Amino acid sequence: MSEMIRADKIRFAYPGADAPALDGAELVIERGTFAVILGHNGSGKSTLAKMCNAVLLPDEGAVYVEGMDTRNDELLLSIRQRVGMVFQNPDNQIVANVVEEDVAFAPENLGVPPEEIRKRVDDSLDAVGMREFVTHAPHLLSGGQKQRVAIAGVLAMRPACIVLDEATAMLDPVGRREALSTVRRLNREQGITVLLITHRMSEAEDADRVIVMDDGRIAMDGTPKEVFSRVEQLRDTGLTVPETIDLLDRLIQRGMSLPPDALSVDECADAIANALAS
Repeated sequence: MSEMIRADKIRFAYPGADAPALDGAELVIERGTFAVILGHNGSGKSTLAKMCNAVLLPDEGAVYVEGMDTRNDELLLSIRQRVGMVFQNPDNQIVANVVEEDVAFAPENLGVPPEEIRKRVDDSLDAVGMREFVTHAPHLLSGGQKQRVAIAGVLAMRPACIVLDEATAMLDPVGRREALSTVRRLNREQGITVLLITHRMSEAEDADRVIVMDDGRIAMDGTPKEVFSRVEQLRDTGLTVPETIDLLDRLIQRGMSLPPDALSVDECADAIANALAS
């Protein structure tokens, strides 16, 4: 599998900060992966996200997008076409008074021919399940619907990768489900690489890969089951663990023989039922 993003020993400090936001972080994201980056506030996860399409540039080290160095100004447009960003507040990304005009905004600015823009708008709204709202005013939509329009606006750029920087943080549970199901489907059906930055453990359960950041570095990296079963290490980084894993850990501490990585509710329930029956 080819590389989508590579971060080589990147260091970055905000002006006046006591410590660097990124301190030698190294990471490779392969094409087609659904990866989740977790970390407490100040761990460096959002800073790393902004490095992925040159919103920020490293003070030291380098970030490459499909082999393109983000420090090269001549490659900036190509990099941002390949990696689209979806931010926490969808209102900050919506720029037009009609949904279809908002989705068309980026392709128009790239000089895409009108007939191709029409196709991209329709395809992008279909992909996020918002075609029926094509002529609606974005400000009248729900939070989850707005975030799906923001994702459609990114899709109209035909990106190979979407980075969602705490994109579900301001949404209610229904809106979170809408946004997450959309990006999971895009990853599964279209092969778009997804990098989801979040502090919600539940959003990482279905990922291909979970990356935990702490003090500007990669502290853990593996499948959800591999990472979440390392309960004490997660707690040491200031994170909680999924409720199922926490329950299993407490029961194991009381002497029950249980698998520490039964992550889903069904797996956890079956594991406990089997232990009680034996």
